Amino acid sequence: MFSYRHAFHAGNHADVLKHTALLAVLRHLTLKDTAIHFFDTHAGAGLYRLDGDYAQTSGEAAHGFLQLQAALTPDTVLAPALQDYMDMVASFNPGSSHAIYPGSPFIVQRCLRERDRLRLFELHPTDAKTLKANVAQLDAGRFITVMQEDGFEGLKKFLPPPSRRAFVLCDPSYEIKSDYGRVVDLLTDALKRFATGTYMVWYPIIPRPEAHELPRKLKTLANREGRPWLNATLTVKSSKLTTDDAGETVRPGLPASGVFVINPPHTLKATLHDALKQAAQLLAQGKNKAFEVETGG
Repeated sequence: MFSYRHAFHAGNHADVLKHTALLAVLRHLTLKDTAIHFFDTHAGAGLYRLDGDYAQTSGEAAHGFLQLQAALTPDTVLAPALQDYMDMVASFNPGSSHAIYPGSPFIVQRCLRERDRLRLFELHPTDAKTLKANVAQLDAGRFITVMQEDGFEGLKKFLPPPSRRAFVLCDPSYEIKSDYGRVVDLLTDALKRFATGTYMVWYPIIPRPEAHELPRKLKTLANREGRPWLNATLTVKSSKLTTDDAGETVRPGLPASGVFVINPPHTLKATLHDALKQAAQLLAQGKNKAFEVETGG
């Protein structure tokens, strides 16, 4: 269960979607003065090197953030949310370097105010240790707490938060099939404990029944609880199997992914529509590109 390491996938097209959406939600939530409790149920290591062995082994960033960066010209005008995302990554890289890629914990940290709090869950022993070391460099003290425990279970004891405002990010690896069901269970429990929190789930779009059922189940849950929702997807390549010159079957890897948000900001649909329309064009691998932003509730 500890084989997944996000360092292999940092900066890929799924991260572009997830972190663009994450930042757009954070910008809106922090407009209001009241303190917010932020939770990341699967925090990872927090910071990643795109020039390191893990990232270069997979090469996924080359078809994600780095492809986006390479496509820009002096005349390129990005959608505001996509520009905000690019500026956020650039803020971790002085000069013209693009070696450091911030994970969700550090993107949230950059948006924290003194009255806000951030709790990070990470079960993987190596990543939890690295995350603690990375957070320690921030000297953030009581503002950020790192816990080496299962975020699916650990979240329960913190809802509802004292400030009555919360944002929860849940993006497990889905390496284990049971993760799909645990995501639904987590949100079912969270909405009972704190119905007005903002909850964001990232999920892969792959040829697996559980993956296709997850957004449908989340829509059913949100509708049943009477909560508004938003579902945004980004497709950058075909999901079809191909064969190489030797006749071996080649799997496409991750062709698409989505984010599902319960109690989204009212501005999020328009914001993501413009950003993902442009991201789909700039990140397309071949002719297969698509995006969708739908809302309900």
